[in-house]
Amino acid sequence: MRIRKKVQWTPPAMGDRFAALSSFVQAAEDEGWSEAEVQFVIDEIVEARDEAEVQAIWQDYIKR
Repeated sequence: MRIRKKVQWTPPAMGDRFAALSSFVQAAEDEGWSEAEVQFVIDEIVEARDEAEVQAIWQDYIKR
């Protein structure tokens, strides 16, 4: 599944990927993302090899 939606959200400057997930999920739900879409992003973040990959994933989903 490829999600092309973007969310108005800024990742927290401090904390790890799991801390950021909480605020991302809230922002995505506020913008009407489906449970499947949110779960897909959660899976991507959890399975990321390192923090550089996590940052690249976040950039795919942030409105600019």
